[in-house]
Amino acid sequence: MPSTPAPPPGSASPPAPVDTHCPYCALQCGMGLRPAAPGSRSAEVVEVVERTAFPVNRGALCGKGRTAPAVLSSRVRLTGPLVRNAGTGRLEPAGWREALDRVAAGLAGTRAVHGADAVGVFGGGGLTNEKAYALGKFARLVLRTSQIDYNGRFCMSSAAAAHQRAFGLDRGLPFPLADVARTGCVVLVGSNLAETMPPALRHLSELRENGGRLIVVDPRRTPTAEQADLHLAPRPGTDLALALGLLHLVVAEGRVDEEFVAARTAGWPEARAAAMAHWPELVERITGVPLPQLRAAVGMFCGAPSSMVLTARGPEQQSKGTDTVGAWINLCLATGRAGRPLSGYGCLTGQGNGQGGREHGQKADQLPGYRKLTDPAARAHVARVWGVPPEDLPGPGRSAYELLDALGTDVRSLLLMGSNPVVSAPRAAHVEGRLRSLDFLAVADVVLSETARLADVVLPVTQWAEETGTTTNLEGRVLLRRRAVTPPPGVRTDLEVLNGLAARLGWEKGFPTEAEEVFEELRRASAGGPADYSGITYRRIAEEDGVFWPCPDGARPHPGTPRLFLDRFATEDGRARFAPVAHRPAAEEPDADYPVLLTTGRVVSQYQSGAQTRRVPELNAAAPGPFVELHPRLAERVGVAEGEPVAVVSRRGRAVAPARVTRSIRPDTVFMPFHWPGEGRANTLTNPALDPVSRMPEFKVCAVRVEAAGDARVEGAGDGGQPAGRAAERRSAG
Repeated sequence: MPSTPAPPPGSASPPAPVDTHCPYCALQCGMGLRPAAPGSRSAEVVEVVERTAFPVNRGALCGKGRTAPAVLSSRVRLTGPLVRNAGTGRLEPAGWREALDRVAAGLAGTRAVHGADAVGVFGGGGLTNEKAYALGKFARLVLRTSQIDYNGRFCMSSAAAAHQRAFGLDRGLPFPLADVARTGCVVLVGSNLAETMPPALRHLSELRENGGRLIVVDPRRTPTAEQADLHLAPRPGTDLALALGLLHLVVAEGRVDEEFVAARTAGWPEARAAAMAHWPELVERITGVPLPQLRAAVGMFCGAPSSMVLTARGPEQQSKGTDTVGAWINLCLATGRAGRPLSGYGCLTGQGNGQGGREHGQKADQLPGYRKLTDPAARAHVARVWGVPPEDLPGPGRSAYELLDALGTDVRSLLLMGSNPVVSAPRAAHVEGRLRSLDFLAVADVVLSETARLADVVLPVTQWAEETGTTTNLEGRVLLRRRAVTPPPGVRTDLEVLNGLAARLGWEKGFPTEAEEVFEELRRASAGGPADYSGITYRRIAEEDGVFWPCPDGARPHPGTPRLFLDRFATEDGRARFAPVAHRPAAEEPDADYPVLLTTGRVVSQYQSGAQTRRVPELNAAAPGPFVELHPRLAERVGVAEGEPVAVVSRRGRAVAPARVTRSIRPDTVFMPFHWPGEGRANTLTNPALDPVSRMPEFKVCAVRVEAAGDARVEGAGDGGQPAGRAAERRSAG
């Protein structure tokens, strides 16, 4: 972005910007914020300035980052609590005392009648480490419920499970992002970085400038695939077969690093046998990727002195996502591309704090420090920090979709923070119905999201520029967001909300409102765990531009761990584990009634459920509404032209959006972005079939039929997707 002009002669110098980080994706790009100059054309209270010293983005920002201050405006965000009027059914302004009293009474009343596990908590991958930690502690100590999970389950849980199984430790990238530009070959699987993380694309550009090769695996020829030396376009849901076919060729061509396999791995004979059952011609038939391209990919990957495989939601958001990621890890292990400099497997985390958000306690089966809730030693350690007996801690609860599916039946009341499942959850119409069926729903959010509109109480909370706290980016780098502006007087921090609720429910102490105080307790709770933050302090983060975990506290300051596994893997014997996996079909394959495959994803100018970005005029102008991307052959067969409304129908519902006809997608596949509610809601269609290990829903592939929608109006297109009228606030379906 252009630099800020110098002040006129004789005028005061502009104040120094406050160093902070973007509120959106897991790059957590560095940025500066300072008060907007008097007379500035900007209508915002702060302006964004470059922070070129931060190594992840080196000053570069996408449109979402540049326009992030727009959501600070009181014109688009919540500035006071809302409570539902029992008589009119409408949300009406209320004071904080009334709002918190009603939330505490709603949660306590459900617990008294139906038991602790009838109360649920649903968090978000955008919450800071401090908030995630406090939310997990609140659920388990104050509410005594096991029913807590978060929307990060929908992000990289399959990669996390595969990471744990293979390496004994889950961190998105086991190396700094800057290493990508220095390796010899990158296989990018199911990621469209050019639109989801634009500042990261420079690392791939530098890779190619340095003589490295880029292979992109994606059923669409995305802007990222356009940059590739080789683009493989498999049929959605066949990434597992593709990885196994590549490993088969590695074996057949004698490219296995036998010395590395013998010295640093276990389980190779079983994995090798599984791969050899996936001969190249079979894989070609399953995936649609021609055999010459398979051979070319193996040549590029193995011919470079170092190589990496990076996956994202494409292979992960499948009912076999853990095994699929495991197969790509197998490829790295068999070729010696792991545990060595400039080589390895990594996952490109999606949400802003998707990494830290699951490390510190808001995931159904984990305690702070990435400890297992079923581990007696882990329970004892955390209970000691919290000052309670270990037996007071409940056991593991339901995963995210299973929790949402249980609303209104087993789970009768819900506290939801920083998530919008009405738009983002699979089988979204069903989830919306479950939310409506609750006895009580409280939502804490920055804006009146589609989910917040269903709540009995809405609590307005601060956002990134109005509070201090830490996040952990996709590299495992713990970062510090700093408060740069004062929030509106009617807004409180999530920590203040939890403090107020805890006090009303009998816990006067244990829930501080200052982020640094919470972080100091988090350090103690994580000490000795897989994700050890005990040697990290706010001061160190500020001085070092972030600190990589694990970073234990000791007699001497620990430097942090930018690169994992160089000496040994985090398993008991130090060896990485191969996964003996085999291809299996998607949970829902095409048939005569639903002959086409649907895959979903993001566009560059919107983010996740769009709750915030759909309120930014510049972003809405660039991406005003949903669409259906389809190949010209399919469009001709259906009888729709560019821009005409097209209906996509699955076994779960129907969505309508304008057609976008392009040769960049397979003829057997359609694509929809998932940022919008209403008629164009892509997640109305998606399949909640779960991976048996990670409990990840199968967002990326389901069977649909496509048909012309006539003169149907596409709700949400061109208006930012905002529901019309006060009637949208009613809890009842009518």
